[in-house]
Amino acid sequence: MHSVPIFAKPVFRRAISDGLTAVNGASYSSMAPVHPTSTRPAILTGFHFTKTTLGAFSEGYDIVGHMDKPDIALIPPGVADRVQALVTTGSVGATDKLMAAFPRLSLICCYGTGYERMDLEAARRRNIMITHGADANAPDVAEMAVGLVLASHRRIVRADKMIRRGEWTKRIPNRFGAISGLTGAKFGILGLGAIGLEIARRMKGFDVEIGYCNRNRRSDVDFPYFADVMELAKWSDILMVVLRSDASNRHIINAEVLKALGPRGHLVNISRGWAVDESALAHALRNNIIEGAALDVFDEEPYEGTELLDLDNLVMTPHFGGGTEHAQRRMTASVRANLDNHFAGKPVVTPVPELRAWANSPEAPKPKA
Repeated sequence: MHSVPIFAKPVFRRAISDGLTAVNGASYSSMAPVHPTSTRPAILTGFHFTKTTLGAFSEGYDIVGHMDKPDIALIPPGVADRVQALVTTGSVGATDKLMAAFPRLSLICCYGTGYERMDLEAARRRNIMITHGADANAPDVAEMAVGLVLASHRRIVRADKMIRRGEWTKRIPNRFGAISGLTGAKFGILGLGAIGLEIARRMKGFDVEIGYCNRNRRSDVDFPYFADVMELAKWSDILMVVLRSDASNRHIINAEVLKALGPRGHLVNISRGWAVDESALAHALRNNIIEGAALDVFDEEPYEGTELLDLDNLVMTPHFGGGTEHAQRRMTASVRANLDNHFAGKPVVTPVPELRAWANSPEAPKPKA
């Protein structure tokens, strides 16, 4: 087993007190002073990582710069020819044009599970391996998913806002409409992978009936299986979206699926934003086609739209399902393991599924001189 750094708790807590990002150029450049003649592999970051995470990367690598967006105009001056690895997130992504700007690039590490905006075809053509966090944040995202189910189904956020506005002046039954409760509800999981299984394990405690839709039926569970999303939506009271992020899933939750979910149905998405047609969702919520929804992810992040903002029956959080200390430590260790193996000439640990066979073949990308 390839070793990865273990972080002392005091150091990690200091990073948390600094917030979740090293947000300015000084913070990034101060993490790893780069000597012009350094022979260590050079990496570029495309996400605002914690100081602790940057510290873990800089133990073995030169962090030569940071990009706020995957735009070649934002590549720091003088580093394009040095960059050998890009560490970013799947929701930020990397295009063919961006990959072409780094002649020595041989590895892109996605911090977290998703890789939906990675151009896998371009990566193959340019001999660049792409890795992701696999199951590193599964328990933490599952916790968030359960919280969003409760927040939406039990109107927790709406009730909190009502009290803060001074509107709790008398006790009124069904103030937010009839609430069915979770006991006995039909809980549909769209995508029963590692995160989906963790959610199912937690939701069993609420005495719900669990069903699922996958590309293939699983042999290790006895939940009812639905071959397509429409059938799952018709069956479900709550539809949990936990899909693997790839282009085939774009707007899989559309107007027809929401209509099938029905006027007492709730939708929760903790996978990737582009799985849900946000315009169709806004229409469904505004016109009582479904009862409520909760989103931790959005088609474009940060969310800068307006059509979702005035919906009281929608709970929104800023894509932080994996934003716990435990998850960040595991995801940081995963990136370090992939970097370490790649630059030691070994197969990466967690290639994205589409590149797994390539990653373990003699033709797998190697560091470029």
